[in-house]
Amino acid sequence: QVQLVESGGGSVQAGGSLRLSCAASRFTLCMAWFRQAPGKEREGVASIVSGVDIGTSRAYIADSVKGRFTISHDGAKKTVYLQMNSLKPEDSAMYYCAAVVSLGVCTLLSGRYNYWGQGTQVTVSS
Repeated sequence: QVQLVESGGGSVQAGGSLRLSCAASRFTLCMAWFRQAPGKEREGVASIVSGVDIGTSRAYIADSVKGRFTISHDGAKKTVYLQMNSLKPEDSAMYYCAAVVSLGVCTLLSGRYNYWGQGTQVTVSS
């Protein structure tokens, strides 16, 4: 089992920044961030290889946030971060951290992940 604890959500005005953190209780191979707004499907935001510390060279970023969001991982802390800059109202959603320990590509498909955090709310006002 892997427990994931998220933090860092909140309310911010458009153009502002937030950083989300997600700490895992044990080793994982991939970690990712997903988001879901009311009435919408869950969307993959960013994913990264967490099995080794190789910076951001093996990260997937959704087109909708590319250039604004950055994902990174600290192996010693077993923590993944999502730095969100230039936030827009359409970024408002519940953000979920996800992880997996089985071998495979660290995609942005939710079915790849079998461990999920409780979610942290991000609200961006115009």
